[in-house]
Amino acid sequence: MSRFDSLSEFDKEKKKLAKKYRSIPADLKAFEQILLVAPTGIGKNFTIIHSDECVQVVKARLACHALKNRSLRVVYAYHENTITFMYIELYFKGVKENEDRKRIEGYLESLDQFNWKD
Repeated sequence: MSRFDSLSEFDKEKKKLAKKYRSIPADLKAFEQILLVAPTGIGKNFTIIHSDECVQVVKARLACHALKNRSLRVVYAYHENTITFMYIELYFKGVKENEDRKRIEGYLESLDQFNWKD
């Protein structure tokens, strides 16, 4: 059984972006259906930016219907042992160029601190 969760920063970004792009909740549901089949994605729209024995952090394009032919970026962690997905960041490439590496590093450090990797 798969489980989807998110960091509080992700929830704030999602709420803010959903005010402008109302299709985001439905777009994320469709995205989750893809992740259930291919947890680290398929094709060039998914890039693994961190990988170790138990967790992979992936940056992917999220098709947003409200944006027409454009997409948002979503960064998530896939925990292979527990089949858990943790949303880390959501942003529009037109506003922010790259992912927040410090947030990703902080998340990975929290895994070490609480031994969630085991």
